[in-house]
Amino acid sequence: MSVSLDRLYSFRRCPYAMRARLGIVFAELSVELREIELKNKPAPMLAISPKGTVPVLQLSASDGTSGRVLEESQDILMWALERHDPQGLLDTDLSRAQALIQHNDDEFKYWLDRYKYADRHPQQTQLEYRQQGEVFLQQLEQLLTEHSYLLGDRISVADIAIMPFVRQFAHVDREVFFSLPYPYLQQWLTRWLEHPAFIQVMYKFKPWQEGDERVVFPLETH
Repeated sequence: MSVSLDRLYSFRRCPYAMRARLGIVFAELSVELREIELKNKPAPMLAISPKGTVPVLQLSASDGTSGRVLEESQDILMWALERHDPQGLLDTDLSRAQALIQHNDDEFKYWLDRYKYADRHPQQTQLEYRQQGEVFLQQLEQLLTEHSYLLGDRISVADIAIMPFVRQFAHVDREVFFSLPYPYLQQWLTRWLEHPAFIQVMYKFKPWQEGDERVVFPLETH
């Protein structure tokens, strides 16, 4: 009989889902992963989370949580690290980290979406949307002139919460991003793209279908 695992519905390219998977990897936890297709969301996911966005974590009833569902990436990230935080990602100024993450989620993501999908938002040009997003990038650049990571010389929860969104911004036009005057931010992002944890998080799984064998994430490596 297989051990009961918490179940994560995820979509590989979604930055919120990347955040949740990074939290699980850094917490050294294992979950059952169900990769979804956004155009064909599985009924079991919609049954527990009708809003239909990822990530969604259904906690195993075996750990006393009675199948509780976490529907927000920040909640999944904190749940994972509060269970196990071997690298001390929470050993930082959490109020400062939370403020930075909220700025990312509330303001930067707004401009990021418009920069990425400028054709859907003709009120401003793509350049104007990019410049609005750069206000946050400038803040991150300043932090990284002082330390190797956003809040110090060690990785913190702020780094893994924010990095997927900076990555998405950069990937709108990589040539433009790496030509901008943010050398410390560019180095930080490059280190992350090469980080073993991020490579693990970005492993490509086929979309889950009813009846598939269980996929345990992260994959065991030898």
